[in-house]
Amino acid sequence: MTKAYMPDVANIPLSNPLGTLDWVGMAQIELPINLATQVGEVVRSLARVQAYVNLADPASKGIHMSRLYLMLDKASNEALTPMNLTNMLAEFVQSHHELSTAAFVEYRFDYYERRGSLLSGNSGWKNYPALIRGTLRDGVFSLEMQVEVPYSSTCPCSAALARQLIQDQFSADFTGRENLTQAEVYAWLGTSEGVCATPHSQRSTAKVCVTLTDNQVGVFDLSALISVIEGSLKTAVQAAVKREDEQEFARLNGANLMFCEDAARRLQSSLDTERDYADFWLRVDHMESLHPHDAVSIVCKGLDGGYLPVPSLS
Repeated sequence: MTKAYMPDVANIPLSNPLGTLDWVGMAQIELPINLATQVGEVVRSLARVQAYVNLADPASKGIHMSRLYLMLDKASNEALTPMNLTNMLAEFVQSHHELSTAAFVEYRFDYYERRGSLLSGNSGWKNYPALIRGTLRDGVFSLEMQVEVPYSSTCPCSAALARQLIQDQFSADFTGRENLTQAEVYAWLGTSEGVCATPHSQRSTAKVCVTLTDNQVGVFDLSALISVIEGSLKTAVQAAVKREDEQEFARLNGANLMFCEDAARRLQSSLDTERDYADFWLRVDHMESLHPHDAVSIVCKGLDGGYLPVPSLS
C-alpha cells in the first residue's frame, strides 16, 4: 500500500515577521539516566531533560524537535559521560545543519549514594538533587555539574549568648562558693540546670555549580564534588545514626559554628583550589529556626565571561 502523503507545514515559507531565535526545543522530557562513576559503577535515576538548538535561519519556520528527542532516547541506553554528552551536542547541530549552530542539553535528577556514618561504621543512602548541563556554542563545548548538599549550621551569635546564660547560671548557683572541686563542676555541667541554654541550629543547603576543565573528562564525578562540599563544611546531615554518631555530630556543630557568610567562604576557598573545576557558582541557604525567613550567601569564582553572582542559575 502506498503511504499517504502527510503535509509538513514546517516546510511552508515563513511570512513576516522574520527573525532568529536563541533557543528552540523541549523541556520536562522524562528519560532514564545512567551515570557512570569513577569506580566503574553506574548510578541509575529518572531525569527531567531539556534540549535545544538555536534557530539561526530567520526565514525558517522551526526546528525538527523529533530529531532531538530520538537522539536523547538513543543516548538514554548508554552511560552518560562527558564524551557521550559532547558527541550528542554535536549531533544536535549536525541534524539541523541548515538551521542551527548551537546546542544545549540539561539533565535534572536525584543522585543517590551511600555515605558512611561519623563513628559507628554504618552507612546509609543519601539523595542529592543534581544536574548535568552541556552547551555547544561557536564550536566550543562547555560541561557543567550542579549538586545540592544538605548540612547543619549552628549560629555563632546564638552560641555566644547561650554560653553567657550558662555562665550567669553558674554564678547564681555557686554564689559564695570560692573553692569548688572538679567533681562538683563536672556534675553541675551534666545537669539541665547547668546547661540552661543551647544555641539554635538549622538544616542548611549548599547548591554548587561547577564548569569542568579538561582534567575531568572520563566521568561526571558528582561524588567527588559532594566530598569537597561536605569536607569543607564538616557538618553534613547523616543517614544511619547511632548514639556515638549523634554525639560526634554535636561536637562537629560546636566546633564549626557558621553564619551563612562563613559557609560560603569555606566553600569558596576549597573550590578555588580544585583543578578539575574551571569556574564555580555557589549559594548557601540557612533555613533559620529563629526567623521565618532564610539567610543566604552567594559567590562565584569571578572570572571574566564566567558565572555571574546572581541569586539563581535556573
